[in-house]
Amino acid sequence: MKLKNYMKEGQKLPLFGIGPYLIYGIGLLTAVCIVLFVYVFKIGNMDGPWKWIFRIGGGALIVYGLIIWFVGALKSDMDESIIENKLKTDGLYAWVRNPMYSGWWFALTGISFMWHNIFMIPVFFMNWGIMTIVLKNTEEKWLSDLYGEEYEVYKRQVNRLIPWKRGCLH
Repeated sequence: MKLKNYMKEGQKLPLFGIGPYLIYGIGLLTAVCIVLFVYVFKIGNMDGPWKWIFRIGGGALIVYGLIIWFVGALKSDMDESIIENKLKTDGLYAWVRNPMYSGWWFALTGISFMWHNIFMIPVFFMNWGIMTIVLKNTEEKWLSDLYGEEYEVYKRQVNRLIPWKRGCLH
């Protein structure tokens, strides 16, 4: 399997988008918070059963995130959709608009929870906020410009980062 990031003539979007910058950014934020709270300030560490709840939950989030990323990145044929300028809305993309970002977000949250520190919980929300702001102001604008109403309908039906189809319980 070969990963590509070239632009074919007529291709409207890059294969990797802003992804590497966004993921490196939230990864760096997560790492800095781990170092500061766990090793520098040494505050917020949880012991007893909470230690294991955080570790087991963190491990589950890492696995869940890697599965979402793997399916979105390597099993969805997303690169073909980008090359052919087609909006991808089936498979995993019917459940989450950004499975590769979502997978990294869950995995990084899991990694941060492995340190069983209460101050890592806000990092989950900070990373979500950063990803939301960046995606709304970059890729979502690009996709809206490229696909118009088709993307707007898709956006109303499918969540940005949390795999959950809106209205699936009605």
